[in-house]
Amino acid sequence: MSLTLDDFDYHLPPELIAQTALADRAASRLLVVQNDALDDRVFRDLPSLLRAGDLLVFNDSRVLHARLFGHKESGGQVEVMIERPLGDHEALAMIRASKSPKPGSRIRLAETFEVEVLGRAGEFFHLRFPADDTAVNYIERFGKLPLPPYIEHAATAGDESRYQTVYARELGSVAAPTAGLHFDEALFAELDALGVTRAFVTLHVGAGTFQPVREHDLSRHQMHRELYSIPTETVAAVARTRAAGGRVICVGTTSLRALESGAQTGQLVAGSAETGIFIMPGYHFQVADALITNFHLPKSTLLMLVSALAGRDTIRRAYAHAIAQRYRFFSYGDAMFLAGLSDSLTERKSA
Repeated sequence: MSLTLDDFDYHLPPELIAQTALADRAASRLLVVQNDALDDRVFRDLPSLLRAGDLLVFNDSRVLHARLFGHKESGGQVEVMIERPLGDHEALAMIRASKSPKPGSRIRLAETFEVEVLGRAGEFFHLRFPADDTAVNYIERFGKLPLPPYIEHAATAGDESRYQTVYARELGSVAAPTAGLHFDEALFAELDALGVTRAFVTLHVGAGTFQPVREHDLSRHQMHRELYSIPTETVAAVARTRAAGGRVICVGTTSLRALESGAQTGQLVAGSAETGIFIMPGYHFQVADALITNFHLPKSTLLMLVSALAGRDTIRRAYAHAIAQRYRFFSYGDAMFLAGLSDSLTERKSA
């Protein structure tokens, strides 16, 4: 099957891009996609769509204050977007400037401290932070919350809480795992009472998540790489769920990518590694049975992922329905529950 970028394009009216989060996390709308059926619900209805023995898998990564502003020694203004910390005192970052800084040069950030440019690592710059504190502490103290580029306002005090999940704990992402933004403690209490269990993975979302796919022929696309970790407790929870006949439901594409990355040998294993997994139609899922996710950008790898899970035609119909019904899109928008099975999942279930 030869697929191109044009196979994953759609027109989204700009006014449907959510610019702010709802005050009530679970008040978002929820489009339930079950095989050929589309059902308009609200996120607070989720317990009625699940059953005892189902397992929800969450990404517990926490968003860094990864955007920093400053200037070069020449005086030129720069914007630094941290990709990931490297050890205690170094980090990879994207740098926006009129001219790229050279290795050995220094950048003054937040009018407070300087970082040294050690060199390049592909599209990223390798930076060294001062030795008197960790790079993460400098980033958290002086950086700004990095809202996605399609959100048109600077981060506010409200964004500080609403652009983090209520269970975020492992610091390292530059973008929130946004499907999890719809969950609150009241909803967790309902799910616990129902007998739905929870497990966690960590996948630190990198700045590459906002980079467009530049290859028209998708077989030539190289995914950006991200760090993930799967605890032994999560592997055990997946095994128990399978044995009991429950479903493994990923909360967000990052949770799904972490689980599928950890199962590339055919069996889910615990551990930490880098992943550049690219999931598109034709992929055979090893772990995920269903997915809770927000709506994704046209021509994005995440739209390709959900098309692999639910089927391209199903996703096309679901997105057309969501646009017609004026759903809110992207990070602060509404959600989907992809409960149906694509061909690859059906084959796995019957194997």
